[in-house]
Amino acid sequence: MGSFIQEFKEFAVKGNAVDMAVGVIIGGAFGKIVSSIVDDIIMPPIGYLIGGVNFTDLKFELPKVVLEGVELAPATINYGNFIQTLIDFLIIALCVFLLVKGINSLKKEKPAEPEAPAAPEPTAEEKLLMEIRDLLKK
Repeated sequence: MGSFIQEFKEFAVKGNAVDMAVGVIIGGAFGKIVSSIVDDIIMPPIGYLIGGVNFTDLKFELPKVVLEGVELAPATINYGNFIQTLIDFLIIALCVFLLVKGINSLKKEKPAEPEAPAAPEPTAEEKLLMEIRDLLKK
């Protein structure tokens, strides 16, 4: 049990785990900001332009159900909320894309190292000296 706790402690203290936790917390807050922008700033003017419609009120009502003489509240398909959530997602995806693109552009790319030039072909004099060397070794 002690080694398990030690392993967990090492994992939790490592920079990657802490960085990931900070990212998740900031991402959650960023999601709330984007939702507020969509719900409170973007959607009201769009609703006004299409005739004063509030997107959260857009829904398709399914037929009412009567069960044992009691009429139940009709179920609804809330496609207005879906549209707002879809716009939230698109804005967050765009921001993440731009963030990753910006980070990638900041990374310094190593310039490709030039290939070492091929060794020049030995001259006739050098070839003759190599042959003499080889003969002396024998």
